[in-house]
Amino acid sequence: MKLSGTSFALGIPAAVLTASIAEAQTPGMERREERREDRQDLRQDRRDDRQERRDERFGGDRESTSGQSQTAPATTGQAPK
Repeated sequence: MKLSGTSFALGIPAAVLTASIAEAQTPGMERREERREDRQDLRQDRRDDRQERRDERFGGDRESTSGQSQTAPATTGQAPK
């Protein structure tokens, strides 16, 4: 296969080249790729929505993600001296 020799000479893995050439060869593969893209879009939308809700809850200006309130100091459970 000439593509493998060419990709080897260029230092590019043959699997990367053949994957891009072989995209959506059948209608079933096209549908599968479309569904995959839709799932990725929905997943990203859910992430964005969660982040927006967090920003609304916490004021959106949090620098720390430790889960502690920035207004209350962390305590050790011991009485102050």
